[in-house]
Amino acid sequence: MALIRSIAHLLWMALTVVPYTLAILVARACGARTRTRYRIARAWLKLSVDAANAIMGIRPRVTGMEHLPQDPRQGVVLLVKHQSTYETFLMPAIMPRPLAYVFKKELLHIPFFGWSIGSLDMIHIDRSQRARAFVKVLQQGRALLAQGTWVIMFPEGTRIERGQKGEYKSGGSRLAIEAGVPVVPIAVTSAKVWPRKAFVKRPGTVDVSIGRPIPSAGRKPDELMAEAEAWIEAEMRRLDPEAYGAPGAQP
Repeated sequence: MALIRSIAHLLWMALTVVPYTLAILVARACGARTRTRYRIARAWLKLSVDAANAIMGIRPRVTGMEHLPQDPRQGVVLLVKHQSTYETFLMPAIMPRPLAYVFKKELLHIPFFGWSIGSLDMIHIDRSQRARAFVKVLQQGRALLAQGTWVIMFPEGTRIERGQKGEYKSGGSRLAIEAGVPVVPIAVTSAKVWPRKAFVKRPGTVDVSIGRPIPSAGRKPDELMAEAEAWIEAEMRRLDPEAYGAPGAQP
């Protein structure tokens, strides 16, 4: 049954991404503002999350929304635990501000999905040219944050298996310091139901815990990222203790 539901959800996404992408491309050709194109993309992402609930029984449970800044002029860098594709759809669906992802340019070549994100204010980078890539992140990131768009980054760089911890890189904290905005740590337990690289998904609840903003003023990048990492990993153990074994055990 889980296999059938997973196939049904995949087919649903494959079919619905086409009209939404065409809507984004038409809106762009007609000179629609970036925010308008973002709202179209967000509508599809929210539908995908709702469909995951309806078809596969995967539902989000979000806590800590009250920690997010209320001032529309306040930028933040969201630092999110990355376990599966699910959170890439979920974050824009639940966040009160437009988001800009930092992602590898290869995703632009994916039919329809890549065309959509290429038509939005996102930051696509060439990972083979690290120095130039980070300069681009800083330049575009500062501009987006200044206009009220929040930048979202996965500090571990890739999807991490349940109960494991990757290497937290300081790119997100460096951007926050350069732009003078706080970072917001976010823990996500998506691998409980949507494991890394898994085709078959299981019904269940994905916990999303949003931490308090951590100011970046006067901080060093590694120090700031270490604080965010400590919060995220401690929260992951609280939300999903089964994945980490006994209390205090290292992944």
